Amino acid sequence: MREVQDHYFRLAKEEGFRSRAAYKLMEIDDRKRVLHRGDRVLDAGAAPGSWAQVAAKRIGEQGTVWAVDLKSIERRGYPSNVRLLQADLREITLQDVGGELFDVILSDMAPNTTGDPGGDHFQSVRLCNDLLDRAGDWLRRRGNLVMKVFEGQEYPALLKRSERLFQEAKGYKPRASRSESVEMFIICHGYRGPSPEPTTPDDGFLPKRKPSTGWKTED
Repeated sequence: MREVQDHYFRLAKEEGFRSRAAYKLMEIDDRKRVLHRGDRVLDAGAAPGSWAQVAAKRIGEQGTVWAVDLKSIERRGYPSNVRLLQADLREITLQDVGGELFDVILSDMAPNTTGDPGGDHFQSVRLCNDLLDRAGDWLRRRGNLVMKVFEGQEYPALLKRSERLFQEAKGYKPRASRSESVEMFIICHGYRGPSPEPTTPDDGFLPKRKPSTGWKTED
């Protein structure tokens, strides 16, 4: 398995992608068809930027990718249909990212890990629930969403919530993911619209810890 991982690392260097994570999105899109020509795409937690590279190629010149992250993303090498924004997703509005609803939301976000698998899992779920909370502000009806989560006890509940908000929601782990990684990608098609249900679980349900204020992407 290590040889496979090294293969994706070398391939990313050879093909000009910023990280091996590019091949995760390629496989997801090849199998699940979340991106289409002309789409307007939000890449949430985009740094170092390989998902935006893939998305920009697949949606073509008529589409647009907004790549948003707390960290600065290097502009060099991106086509003109990629827009970069250094900002906290929890603080921006639709007007900050062009003013039009998105066809697709992509998220390779993960919390700043602590070494505590249980705590990291809960924070990962919280990030995903935050994203679902904002879907009504950002995503058009019948739009698609892909988000990374660390597997654990709250994964089934997150998947069920996704199934209520979308016509279809399935978990998937690409071959390019590291064998030891607990990451899973929830792939959602056909956004139904905002739900009146409670969103992020009550603090009494989550570990008593300060929520992470940052995120990272796994290469």
